[in-house]
Amino acid sequence: MVFRLKNTFIISATFLLNIELCFCACARAEYEINGECCPMCSPGSRVYRHCTEFVSTTCVPCIDSFTTEPNGLLNCLDCAVCDTGQGIRVKTACTRTSDTVCEPLEGFYCTHDDKGSCIQAVEHTKCNPGQYIKKKGTARKDAECAGCKNGTYSDGALEICKQHTK
Repeated sequence: MVFRLKNTFIISATFLLNIELCFCACARAEYEINGECCPMCSPGSRVYRHCTEFVSTTCVPCIDSFTTEPNGLLNCLDCAVCDTGQGIRVKTACTRTSDTVCEPLEGFYCTHDDKGSCIQAVEHTKCNPGQYIKKKGTARKDAECAGCKNGTYSDGALEICKQHTK
């Protein structure tokens, strides 16, 4: 009998908890603040003033910052900075609805990226004299070097080794 009461209590408590969640949860396009469900601001904007029982949310556009999704944020997100000291440059500038996208500088390849944007790059390997460029470096991969065979040479900047002249 105790077992049945315990299960009944758990089932009842779970049911009541679910009912309460249904009544107090905000809709998908709303956020909760001070017990109120406020309409979210659209991407590219932020909350200037939260809603009240009588007034809707006041939103303002992001300036030199961004938001990508509907939100209840008081501040927009800071745009990423593409630091040439990290071997990167701007590929796509920050807008009100998207962050800056960075890419490697010419002659560099990306070593760390985040959500499709390069955050650090290093210079491609330079081949030494006596080596040739087996594979050119790309924005995502380093260059590959290989040694020249006997009777051939390269200054390290060639994609094939040349024959020595007699």
